[in-house]
Amino acid sequence: MADQFIFIPVLIQVFLTLLLFVALLKRKKKAIADKTVNHDRRGLHDDAWPDSVMQVNNNIRNQFEVPVLFYALIMVLWSLDAINIYAHALAWIFVLTRLAHAYVHTGSNFVPLRLRMFSFGIYSVLGMIVLAGIAIAG
Repeated sequence: MADQFIFIPVLIQVFLTLLLFVALLKRKKKAIADKTVNHDRRGLHDDAWPDSVMQVNNNIRNQFEVPVLFYALIMVLWSLDAINIYAHALAWIFVLTRLAHAYVHTGSNFVPLRLRMFSFGIYSVLGMIVLAGIAIAG
C-alpha cells in the first residue's frame, strides 16, 4: 500500500470535523427558530442552548482532543518513514471509531457505546505510539 494513502483517514477526520460544524449551525438555527435559546446567555454560556445543540458542540470539542494526537502521530510516522500495513490499519481503525463515536454522540448519545468507540480509538493511537517508538529505536 502506498505510503501517501495514510492521509486518507486524516482527510476523513478533517471532513468529519467540518461536517460537525455544519450540523452545529443547523441545530443552532433550529433552536433559535424554536425559541429554545436563552439569548441573554448564548454568547458566553453553553447552558443557554438546548441539549440537541450541546451534543454536537461537545462532539466538536472532542474532535480537537485525541484527534490532534492522531494528526501528530501520522506526521511522526510519515517523517520516520514508518508507514506500513500496521500504521494504515491503526489509522483506519481510529477514523472509523471517530465516525461511529460522532454518530452516537450526536444521535442517541448512548454513553456505554460512545465509551466503547472512544476506547478503541485510544487503543489505535497507543498502537501508533508503539509503531513510532519502534521506528525511532530501530
